[in-house]
Amino acid sequence: MQEDQTLFASTSSESPTGVSSGRLAETRERPPELEQLNVFIGRWMTEGETVAEPDVPSMPIVASDVYEWLPGRYFVMHPAYGRIGNVGVGGLEVIGFDPTTRQFQCYFFDSQGNATRHTLSGRDDVWTWQGTHARCTGRFSDDRKMLTARHERSDDGVRWVPSMNVVLKRID
Repeated sequence: MQEDQTLFASTSSESPTGVSSGRLAETRERPPELEQLNVFIGRWMTEGETVAEPDVPSMPIVASDVYEWLPGRYFVMHPAYGRIGNVGVGGLEVIGFDPTTRQFQCYFFDSQGNATRHTLSGRDDVWTWQGTHARCTGRFSDDRKMLTARHERSDDGVRWVPSMNVVLKRID
């Protein structure tokens, strides 16, 4: 992404607008698709484990996840903190809706210095994050107080293998 590139904006003027430029545009209509993200909003405790490999044992995962709307309710912020085995991990995901592609886009910045981008799609109570080398399918319980997520990874973008399984439980 270029330094001042605007994500998901539908502006018709040639002059940059936005809070960071100090030049505010007329308020644009908030895409109704963003309401679908309300299912995530709240505080969650996450438990699970990595999937063992021939030379690497399974490791427990314990984390806390918070999903909350940013001011304006155009983006969801999702900080996560926890442990995989005995290693502290964390990151920040930002989820928004791109009205041009009609898709949710996720940007994840992790505690090891990685930045990744995924699309996110939901149908009924099943949500899928899809990236080049990582993907996840999550299914909400009927009461939407639990999200069971199956993660996979791919070294080549073609062959996928299970990487971790977690359950998020809503605590508020």
